[in-house]
Amino acid sequence: MQEKPNNRTLTYSDATNLLEQSAFRYELQDRETPNLYRHLFDYESIPKVSFNHRTVPMNMPAEIWITDTTFRDGQQSTSPFTVEQIVHLYKLLHKLGGPKGIVRQSEFFVYTDKDRQAVKECLELGYEFPEVTSWIRANDNDFALVKELGLKETGILVSCSDYHIYNKMGLTRTKALDKYLGVVKNVLDYGIRPRCHFEDITRADFYGFVIPFAEALYKEGLNAGIPIKIRACDTMGYGVTYPGAALPRSVAGIIYGLTHYAGIPSALIEWHGHNDFYKVVTSASTAWLYGASGVNCALLGIGERTGNCPLEAMVIEYASLKGTTDGMDTLAITEIAEYFEREIGYEIPSRTPFVGRNFNVTRAGIHADGLLKDEEIYNIFNTSKILGRPATVAVDSFSGLAGIAHWINGFFRLAGTPDAIDKRAPIVAAMKDVVDAEYAAGRNTVMGDEELETIMRNIDKTEYERFVHIHLKK
Repeated sequence: MQEKPNNRTLTYSDATNLLEQSAFRYELQDRETPNLYRHLFDYESIPKVSFNHRTVPMNMPAEIWITDTTFRDGQQSTSPFTVEQIVHLYKLLHKLGGPKGIVRQSEFFVYTDKDRQAVKECLELGYEFPEVTSWIRANDNDFALVKELGLKETGILVSCSDYHIYNKMGLTRTKALDKYLGVVKNVLDYGIRPRCHFEDITRADFYGFVIPFAEALYKEGLNAGIPIKIRACDTMGYGVTYPGAALPRSVAGIIYGLTHYAGIPSALIEWHGHNDFYKVVTSASTAWLYGASGVNCALLGIGERTGNCPLEAMVIEYASLKGTTDGMDTLAITEIAEYFEREIGYEIPSRTPFVGRNFNVTRAGIHADGLLKDEEIYNIFNTSKILGRPATVAVDSFSGLAGIAHWINGFFRLAGTPDAIDKRAPIVAAMKDVVDAEYAAGRNTVMGDEELETIMRNIDKTEYERFVHIHLKK
């Protein structure tokens, strides 16, 4: 690790109110062969996590936000959206983000006529948030296209691990840095804000390439009077959040290093993760906690391989960390999920938190009995109020009287009203007899809503119609 002294050895930090050492700056460390971190990534075994027991301070910015990549990275993993679908989802993102624009930006492809038409129609809506941004290849034609569309910011790929620099592009670190800076200067010449995507940052030489490159970009932005954003891309999902974990895999270490050693302001740092190791939400939250203002997500977590960070998850994380939704309309989460299934034909796994059909559905009879007595016992929060999704019970051979009663109250929206029924009601007992007979005959699947409606109607049509009438009045 090559270090050079700085003229300032101590600086006063307004964040910590302490004198802090700032005596070292990291220079680019070029090499003839790539550093592939084979002690961590030997490819023949599961990647290893190493620890150096160094910890860095949490420093969550005063203002944090969410950015969206549904129409860029997300769309790469699904059937292409139509213009109408993109515009409708963009409207729902605007609704979800609320008046403060917590969903701050949404990025688009601009390569095809369809992409450009979607961009134009979204811009015509005149929303301040989410701001429409783009992602482009590094050539003048794409720069001109972004300018012509009237976009103020664009993403640029600047891969930063030696896997990409040496093995994919056939460059050295010096040549890669020079190439990247040249592209960024071209974008600045067009008056467009560059957002530099540090691809594969969790396998990159942090002090030998990432920090010197980030510093160089920041200086270019200052000279041009146009801020340059850095998107830290955990492209393969290798980021970990364990205290004392070592670089290059430490999420906290990456964000702290960008702010402390490279001097990048939090507002110019954004985290972009993938879910290859089930860590995508925790990694994004950790990026916020250690100094990144932005986390980049996709609706329902769609995206390359295992997907991006689910945007709806970070809405809930935001409220958990801040103690407020800051005006976000969380009911839009359910609207988005329903639109994906109904209009786009995307099948959401039923147990997906917040959006899956069964995320707040219980099957166990003993749990159903608890729900019937006090919903708070087995429901994560007031899902009816926050997501428009009341807690329900799936009816099967284990549901019992409580499960059937809870299904009736949930399906007809009777819970918490004077019309709610008790598990001792005659209609409940009669339905349980029919359900039990089904399973005694060999059935082994859960009963659906339509089946249960039919059973109720056949048992007591008058009572069924009374429930329907009550439901329609709500």
